[in-house]
Amino acid sequence: MTVTVCIGNSCHLKGSRRVVEGLAYLISENGLKDKVDLGGKFCMDNCPNGVCVTVDDKEFSITPDMIEDFFKAEILDKV
Repeated sequence: MTVTVCIGNSCHLKGSRRVVEGLAYLISENGLKDKVDLGGKFCMDNCPNGVCVTVDDKEFSITPDMIEDFFKAEILDKV
């Protein structure tokens, strides 16, 4: 599974660093480092929304407060 977080200016201001750190922690804590490839990308062309995240090319907009719920629903439950 490939998870990509936008780290462009707009998403950075909305907390993309916290999203990356939170997802990296949850991936590690759940022993998924060999199953989930976490990466970043500069600008995903969806700036008006929250932090842009793709999971295997499906796009989401999340906030740092949504990390745990997002991880459970879109990553943990699907690995």
